Amino acid sequence: MNSTPTAAAARASFTLADEASANRAASLLAESFDNNEAAIAAFERPDGAWDVTVYFATQPDSEAVRGLVALACGEAAASQVTFDTVAATDWVKASLEGLAPVDAGRFMVHGAHDRGRVPLNRIGIEIEAALAFGTGHHGTTRGCLVLLDSLLRRRQPRRILDLGTGTGVLAIAAVRALHRPVLASDIDARSVQVAAENARLNRAAPLVSAVHAPGFASPAFRGRARAPFDLVMANILANPLKRLAVPMAQHLAPSADVILSGLLPHQANSVISAYRMAGMILVRRLQLDGWTSLLLRMP
Repeated sequence: MNSTPTAAAARASFTLADEASANRAASLLAESFDNNEAAIAAFERPDGAWDVTVYFATQPDSEAVRGLVALACGEAAASQVTFDTVAATDWVKASLEGLAPVDAGRFMVHGAHDRGRVPLNRIGIEIEAALAFGTGHHGTTRGCLVLLDSLLRRRQPRRILDLGTGTGVLAIAAVRALHRPVLASDIDARSVQVAAENARLNRAAPLVSAVHAPGFASPAFRGRARAPFDLVMANILANPLKRLAVPMAQHLAPSADVILSGLLPHQANSVISAYRMAGMILVRRLQLDGWTSLLLRMP
């Protein structure tokens, strides 16, 4: 996929003492801004400190940003947040180019600049910079991929849904591992376009059907070729996941598996409860980079 330059972007920058602090700040900022509003990157410096940079599509409320940093890391960190404007550029791509490939089980998520670094025994997934969530570098996406890899070593689902697909990384991973069709849906039309483009980039387009749909409200979810699903992956956020518990259960086959993420640790129990009420059981809980991912099963 070819990214295109955006308009001038607002930027917030600050430095924190260690990786844990950088992860806390990045996670809270990611939770607080819509995926299309901001791109967040954290990089370790040679001296061991961490630089955190947030690119905004529109001018942010500087006091609100400082308040979030203060909540995550204290007033001293918030006081040294600086704001500026960067010239028109492909700012999402710029925020991702410094990121190293990400290992997640048998999968390795990478950018175009690291295409040659994927070992022969790994499944490389190339995700280009785009205004959609899910590069593999975020703990939620990596958690989903780790759970998917573990699951596919024991089970071979046939009807698969990536709900809230973002960049399409989970759908592409399932296609590359199973060589079976995957339905990828998102409420955001731009994400659907990005997922389809990334599927083409990764030679998965013939098996990835990317559709624009809010929740399960689309004709694409009907018919024997789709539902009931044997596997649903949903990397969204806690409240939407809770609202989707019952309609998701209505679209699951017996013994179906569900992988959920987008959860801060304190949100996991309420999501588990919602899915238990819908008839599912918890199989595994995984915490990575300050985020929780869940594997559940319809008994």
